[in-house]
Amino acid sequence: MSVDTREPVITVGIADMQPGVTGRLNGNFLIEGTSLLSGPFHASADGTGILLFDEGNHPVAHSPSVRLVAQEGSTFRISDVTIGIRFHWERKEDQVFQGNLVLTARDAGNIAIINEIPLENYLVSVISSEMSGTAPHEFLRVHSIISRSWLLAALDRKNTAKTPAKMTETDELIRWYNREDHDIFDVCADDHCQRYQGITKIISNMAADAVERTRGHVLTYGDKVCDARYFKACGGITENYETAWEETPVPYLVSVSDSQGALAPVTSEDKAADWISDPPDAYCNTKDEKLLAEILPGFDRETTQFFRWKVEYSKGQLENVIREKSGIDFGTLKDLTPLERGPSGRIKRLRIVGSKQSIVIGKELEIRRWLSPTHLYSSAFVVSVKKGPDGQPEGFIFNGAGWGHGVGLCQIGAAVMAKKGFTAEEILGHYFTGAEIKKIY
Repeated sequence: MSVDTREPVITVGIADMQPGVTGRLNGNFLIEGTSLLSGPFHASADGTGILLFDEGNHPVAHSPSVRLVAQEGSTFRISDVTIGIRFHWERKEDQVFQGNLVLTARDAGNIAIINEIPLENYLVSVISSEMSGTAPHEFLRVHSIISRSWLLAALDRKNTAKTPAKMTETDELIRWYNREDHDIFDVCADDHCQRYQGITKIISNMAADAVERTRGHVLTYGDKVCDARYFKACGGITENYETAWEETPVPYLVSVSDSQGALAPVTSEDKAADWISDPPDAYCNTKDEKLLAEILPGFDRETTQFFRWKVEYSKGQLENVIREKSGIDFGTLKDLTPLERGPSGRIKRLRIVGSKQSIVIGKELEIRRWLSPTHLYSSAFVVSVKKGPDGQPEGFIFNGAGWGHGVGLCQIGAAVMAKKGFTAEEILGHYFTGAEIKKIY
């Protein structure tokens, strides 16, 4: 294996580029090299380092980086942590964490809030944050294995050469985002990496049991730990890796039907329109409210239309959204033309036509960002143009399928499979073609 065969301690960026931080130390924390601290605290940056203050507003530390080491049983609370950054469910929460707290000075007087924690403890939180800790046990086992695999693969990639995340041509801008590219911590705490909300969302011992039962188990392909990607709902078919990221196919991240039978790829415009208007029988096509309540965290249940969805804009609204998100003035919006789709129907390249210019954009996530104040649920959509009496566009209707990038494991589909009696091994074999489960520590 290319990774260390010992359980690592990892660093998680709870928040970054913050002007300040407030919270509470529940128990004793050792300020490295000085003294114990407990109770409410706040911190700011003064250009030379972190200023840490206790409950009485007395300065207790001043350093470029302040490390508070948790004594046995101690936890810490951070106030107003932003979750779902730039997604439609974005909000602030107070969150409680185990492990050590590190406050590091950043540029322009800002602070990075970092949690040091053993990997397996981190996973218990991820499994309880990404989905609900009350989900079927086989699904929780599945998620333990893929979350562990994704993280170890990301740690391994930190020391390898990065593929450029942006390419430009005359009228084309293709961009993707590497989730592992963090400079002072291993992984962020939000959906751009893996959801990690400390012990805030741990409401049962089922997630901890699933993590313990799979301890050290990862997905592998050949002699490498799999970069095991996942998302909420595919819409019927999962997607190829290269639709969302680099143009290098990954053999275990290829499109599969989210069903027991084979479904035809959705790569043409005619097929996409039929596919979205006539949804297939698929694992993630469920309206079972009891099951969804078991598998989705509370704020995810606010998103009720995810298998098929609809978004509508006036022409002016969409022009403003695109201008704000892209920084480009297209003038009067004329058309949106899909140029290339992946097997799930997700658009890989989209031409935006305006009176001032025409630009092709991609990949999957960039398209979703440009066409929404937050993000569209996915890039698997067809566009209908509402025209006025003069034949010019008055509005645009997006009818779409799925929730997320579509690559790897469909979380809702996998949970439904588990509810139907499939084992963790069967579910992983379904979504990750040719991958094997191995125990590495």
